[in-house]
Amino acid sequence: MEYRKTVVLKDGRECLLRNAGEEDAKAVYDLFMDVHAQTDYLLTYPEEHSFTVESEALFLKKKTESENEIEIAAEVGGRIVATAGIDRISPKEKTKHRAEFGISVDKAYWGLGIGKAMTEACIECAKAAGYLQLELDAVAENERAIALYKSAGFVEFGRNPRGFRSRLTGWQELVLMRLELDGGTEERL
Repeated sequence: MEYRKTVVLKDGRECLLRNAGEEDAKAVYDLFMDVHAQTDYLLTYPEEHSFTVESEALFLKKKTESENEIEIAAEVGGRIVATAGIDRISPKEKTKHRAEFGISVDKAYWGLGIGKAMTEACIECAKAAGYLQLELDAVAENERAIALYKSAGFVEFGRNPRGFRSRLTGWQELVLMRLELDGGTEERL
């Protein structure tokens, strides 16, 4: 799956949204390490990762070649400052209509519209891939992210009060959200 689009940020700079390819592995790896140290709202801490630059390159190559999954990089001034992607939940018949959405943005670039642009790009890609539902989990305290997802049409369908156990704050409640990409109009069997 391929994606490429230029958007203008709130500060007037241009941001290129494009496939993150294997040649971006080092930059994406470094961004992962930075972003996971900047916020307590992501799944892992930087030192918990189990991948290398080489394995990241293979992951990005696979995503670029995939027909139904993607990893998008947001590039500002030649620097990758955010990534977002869609991953199939499962190829099994009962779940092949569902994909998971994830995003991370360097804190220095928060509030510029990159999150919104990346969310919209992933929704567009999920529809193009034929998914009927896009899903995500967000830490309940992350009100800005939840507002962004709601503005894109995601709705809450549940909560997990002990979803994450943070080293800093203890239990973090997860808000489970989904977006029906077909408008919920598909006939039920």
